[in-house]
Amino acid sequence: MSPAVWGLALAALLVLSRDWGCAQVAGTSGARKPSVVLILTDDQDVCLGGMTPLKKTSALIADMGISFSNAYVPSALCCPSRASILTGKYPHNHHVVNNTLEGNCSSKSWQKIQEPYTFPALLKSMCGYQTFFAGKYLNEYGAEDAGGIGHVPPGWSFWYALEKNSKYYNYTLSVNGKARRHGENYSADYLTDVLANMSLDFLEYKSNFEPFFMMISTPAPHSPWIPAPQYKKSFQNVSAPRNGNFNIHGKDKHWLIRQAKTPMTNSSIQFLDDAFRKRWQTLLSVDDLIEKLVKKLELLGELDNTYIFYTSDNGFHTGQFSLPIDKRQLYEFDIKVPLLVRGPGIKPNQTNKMLVANIDLGPTILDIAGFDINKTQMDGMSLLPLLRGDKNVTWRSDVLIEYQGEGHNSSDPTCPALGPGVTHCFPDCVCEDSYNNTYACVRTLSTSWDLQYCEFDDREVFVEVYNLTADPHQLTNIAKTIDQEILEKMNYRLMMLQSCSGATCRTPGVFDPGYRFDPRLMFSHGIWAHKLSTRSL
Repeated sequence: MSPAVWGLALAALLVLSRDWGCAQVAGTSGARKPSVVLILTDDQDVCLGGMTPLKKTSALIADMGISFSNAYVPSALCCPSRASILTGKYPHNHHVVNNTLEGNCSSKSWQKIQEPYTFPALLKSMCGYQTFFAGKYLNEYGAEDAGGIGHVPPGWSFWYALEKNSKYYNYTLSVNGKARRHGENYSADYLTDVLANMSLDFLEYKSNFEPFFMMISTPAPHSPWIPAPQYKKSFQNVSAPRNGNFNIHGKDKHWLIRQAKTPMTNSSIQFLDDAFRKRWQTLLSVDDLIEKLVKKLELLGELDNTYIFYTSDNGFHTGQFSLPIDKRQLYEFDIKVPLLVRGPGIKPNQTNKMLVANIDLGPTILDIAGFDINKTQMDGMSLLPLLRGDKNVTWRSDVLIEYQGEGHNSSDPTCPALGPGVTHCFPDCVCEDSYNNTYACVRTLSTSWDLQYCEFDDREVFVEVYNLTADPHQLTNIAKTIDQEILEKMNYRLMMLQSCSGATCRTPGVFDPGYRFDPRLMFSHGIWAHKLSTRSL
């Protein structure tokens, strides 16, 4: 047997020997399992036109596949959301609560308890996939107290991870555990383009015997919003949308929203308009990346057997309820994201209105690989039946949204009157977060209701409820006027979801026929527990 033939035989044997738990997916073409590409942007909204600059992406992914019009993140902040994507779990199960090491973002605990069981680790160890990561991982990745950039998480064959948070120039990459520093030369260092080139190189030189999974995590459109030189003059006449909740005072919302000054100062409006424009400019390079990637897959004959997912880690706001710029809030503009998918068996030009979440990505990709997702502890559901257009699919009617606020023990020098606990404050003393901006919500979408119910862990034990059918901009908090029975059921459902794990996160919601409500249990939690204890004092 010649060396070349022996090499081919050995490669095939290795694939077979590693393919322990993954069956071939019915309806897919070819002997090799489908490959998967996941493109993850950073802070890209969908409610405020975040997909508008991405003409090529829309044509190459959305028009050739399916767009999910109700895709949510369980926490509107980078690190918890990314941890949910990787683990398929809600934050209360993966325990990443904010962007700090203390909040479990890329901490030693995360590395020990969660990383070995992420879906890429299962793809590689159990399904024989070659795996490629490029871009932003978790915000504290590379921190000295967490192993530095020498730490390569299990599950990755090729690892090109950004040290810490999003940048466009002057950054360090971990290249399979070795530091590679980049400067500020556009042609060699602009991160979105570097990620595109690395991805094309992987596709060119990867093994042709194994299916592959690629995760490409761009800095755009996260701050500091530095566009490529050729796009610096794009969208000169564009400003942030003046939609129904722009520069509106949130009079019946939790205190952090109520403290925002309305109308906003001219300097704040100019700042957010400039940020909005630059965010769109940075996305034009992402659009170029998508075009190059799809063309390369087509050239290599891989496109027809590859699923391509496009989404963001959270939404963003620019002036809604007089908050200049950020995320972290419970409203649609922060928790709703784009989700586009094309691939084998997906019909073109589809829009799906089912309620989906980023905890579904891991189960979906494992399902594509043929792995039995019942063997995992993931909270999400496989989207594969929806992607294929299966009939009579039983689907959820609610998802959990949860966030633990950040805040400093000392007062912000620009906002001393607000006292300690606030953070991300603007010069005109509008603070975007605080330690008691801590909440949990049930986001419900059914044939009869489009509803959001939220409880805050603060002194007011504040409750916000919105009927998005009548009030899509969430202007009116109906917590005090909604039917008491619905309020009690939503409270009870929130209690169930906040303590759920795995299959129990997929039990029937309030407006599902199979829902069971035991009012005797609802007083053990949240606003109702507080009211009960207050009455007993």
